[in-house]
Amino acid sequence: MTTLAILTAAGSGTRLGMDVPKALVELEGLPLVVHAARRLSASGVVDSIIVTCPRGLQQTMTALVADDERTSVPVQVVEGAGTRQASVRAGLALAGPDVGVVLVHDAARPLAPADLVRRVVSAVLAGRGAVVPGLAVTDTVKEVASSPDRAAERVVRTVDRTLLRSVQTPQGFARTLLDRAHDSAVDRSADEGTAASDDAGLVEALGEEVHVVAGDELAMKVTTHRDLLVAAALLADPTDLEAR
Repeated sequence: MTTLAILTAAGSGTRLGMDVPKALVELEGLPLVVHAARRLSASGVVDSIIVTCPRGLQQTMTALVADDERTSVPVQVVEGAGTRQASVRAGLALAGPDVGVVLVHDAARPLAPADLVRRVVSAVLAGRGAVVPGLAVTDTVKEVASSPDRAAERVVRTVDRTLLRSVQTPQGFARTLLDRAHDSAVDRSADEGTAASDDAGLVEALGEEVHVVAGDELAMKVTTHRDLLVAAALLADPTDLEAR
C-alpha cells in the first residue's frame, strides 16, 4: 500500500494581485508549488504526487515540479477543473490501484513542514479514515445573526473557542473513503457555490468521522500579499523550518 499526495495548484490567486496563477507566484525565487512539493517529498511518507494545475499550464507545471531535482518522488501533472473539489477528483482518478492513503494538500500552504505530513499519514495508518491538522482558535469568536446590514451586525452569542480548530492541509484519508466521498458529491462539484471547500467536508457529509491532529503555524495559507511577506520572513530565518 502506497501514499499519494494530490497537490492542488489550479487556483487563480486573484487576491494576491499577481498576473500569474497563485501556485506559480514566487517565494524567495521558487514558485509556491515547488516549495510545497519539496516538503511533501521530504516527509519520507509520500510515495508519489499528482499536481492539479490551471488549464493550459500542464507542460509548465511539469517542468517546474516533476523535473525538480529536490522533489525525489514521481510527480504527475493533470489539468484541474472549475472548482477545487472537481480538481481533486481529477487527480484522484489517476491514483493507481496500490494507493491506500491519499493526502490532499494546497500549494498555497508552501511551508507545511515534513513533520506535519508524517503526523497526518501516521494517524490514517493507525485507523482514522479521515484526518485533518488544526490549530486552536485563540481569538474570541462571535456568532452573528443573518442580516443585510453589514455595517453593524447583531451578536447572537459568544462561541466556546476551546472546541474550535482552524483547519489546515495536508488532509489525509483512507483512499476508499475519499473515493466514496467524492462519488457521493459529484453533483456539487461543478459550481463554486455548492462545491466543498475541503475534502473533509465531503467525508462529514457521508456521516463518517473526521479526526484532528495538531497543526503547525508554518502551514499558513498564502492568500494575500501580506501572507507572502510573512512566508518570506520565515524562510529568511530557516532555523525553525529545519527543526521540523
